[in-house]
Amino acid sequence: MKITDIDKTQFIKEWWEQGDSVTLITRPRRFGKTLTMNMVEKFFSVDYAGRKELFEGLSIWQEDKYRKLQGTYPVISISFADVKETSFLQTRKSICRIIKALYNKYDFLLRTDLLNDDEKQEFRKIAVDMEDSEASFSLKALSDYLCRYYGKKVIILLDEYDTPMQEAYVNGYWGELSSFIRGLFNAAFKTNPYLERAIMTGITRISRESIFSDLNNLEIVTTTSEKYASVFGFMQEEVFAALNEFGLSEKREEVKRWYDGFSFGKREDIYNPWSILNYLDKRKVGAYWANSSSNNLVGKLLREGNKSIKQDFETLLRGGSIYAEVDEQIIYEQLDYDEQAVWSLLLSSGYLKTKNLESCSSDYQEWKIIYELEITNFEVKVMFRSMVKKWFGGVSSAYNDFVKALLNDDLKAMNIYMNDIAMATFSYFDTGKNPARTEPERFYHGFVLGLLVELSDKYLLTSNRESGFGRYDVMLEAKNKNGSTMDDCIIMEFKVQDTEEEDLSDTVKRALEQIEEQEYASILSARGIPEENIRKYGFAFCGKKVLIGS
Repeated sequence: MKITDIDKTQFIKEWWEQGDSVTLITRPRRFGKTLTMNMVEKFFSVDYAGRKELFEGLSIWQEDKYRKLQGTYPVISISFADVKETSFLQTRKSICRIIKALYNKYDFLLRTDLLNDDEKQEFRKIAVDMEDSEASFSLKALSDYLCRYYGKKVIILLDEYDTPMQEAYVNGYWGELSSFIRGLFNAAFKTNPYLERAIMTGITRISRESIFSDLNNLEIVTTTSEKYASVFGFMQEEVFAALNEFGLSEKREEVKRWYDGFSFGKREDIYNPWSILNYLDKRKVGAYWANSSSNNLVGKLLREGNKSIKQDFETLLRGGSIYAEVDEQIIYEQLDYDEQAVWSLLLSSGYLKTKNLESCSSDYQEWKIIYELEITNFEVKVMFRSMVKKWFGGVSSAYNDFVKALLNDDLKAMNIYMNDIAMATFSYFDTGKNPARTEPERFYHGFVLGLLVELSDKYLLTSNRESGFGRYDVMLEAKNKNGSTMDDCIIMEFKVQDTEEEDLSDTVKRALEQIEEQEYASILSARGIPEENIRKYGFAFCGKKVLIGS
């Protein structure tokens, strides 16, 4: 098999024979969603009637029934992939501009007797600044016109439907946009008698209540669904065949380590096409897929997440796994406070993969599915580490100097550099509703991630899992070349200044007392590490001020 011989046209038959009115397919970015929609358009659209050379030799062309079906339907094809505005008004204009361009394509209808005068007037009202009601019914109206002209109901293809919704969440105009989109979608996909079939693609399955209210004819195909499992992405046998074709068969294990890990339904060993094509072109590994977009939403969720999210993220970066209940129906309004929504979005986006799943009973005796999640592959891990480094990009010099001072037990230098870091980055990490309580906790969780990026190869880092306001305990254990622990260890306890404490030195004292009272060093002593080889630091902070003592 050659890379050019990878044939996904069986999707056309599989989808058509399912008979679903409206199909929503979610896959991570760069997995061939747009190419698949382009293939479906060229197969069904009357604009490509008679273009048998497009499909000759492919699997879909083997059946006479589908050869006769090619080029026989009016197809409305649009994409929201480029709708990435920072405000609702600009997003609304972008969507209306897309609809206006679509109407321009069919303006020949104005020169026929198909439309009456009122309809022609409504046709001309379609513009960038049209009213909400006109925008809502625009696709339904166009479906009517094309159905009458061609004598057949229309197929609607909407690619990257959720791109503007993600931007709306990141930039704070979710409510306004969801109301606008809901009106457009309900008219186009729910109450449209001129609709034959429709496909929507995106990264996430946005909750029905948000934009699909009462759309009961929607067939949803997510990454855990069995439908169309082998359509998107390259299967391992396809990747290995391509490596053989390019004379790179000896690179199979390297490519597998970097890019394998995706799974759809029960189908495993799926690779991202973007990474594979770039690898074949450049003949070297790299974070091609992970760095093919800004990753703004992922960075926002992790950087601004609560203590538990950051702790779990540390576990994932260390190569571990976490357990979480996952709901594939993403509710963007809950991302600010619901851990389940965060992990669900990272799973649907391809940054995490399911390792195992198990059923368990909740306190209310309700059964739920718990997923064991881990980072998808080495490429994604590289991307995450790079993301964390950028969080500290503005104070990289001070940060590196702090790490050196910490390892050298230079308490004076530690205080100087840590205050520089806090002054420069506190506001960047702060997003809490009550900054006076959340700033320190959010910042120092981010700080621990920074330590992890720089020291994880040389140190074993573990976090105290106790809850409590302003607390975050860290233990660093140096490793020797064999990976076992040597006897120089560091224990850190973080505390926010209490209202009853007059000076930060009192807070430092309280932190050090807790290390002793809770016997954090006992696990190290049990390993035979002498007391004199265990360094203990108390970190006290108030606002952007930090004091470290030992």
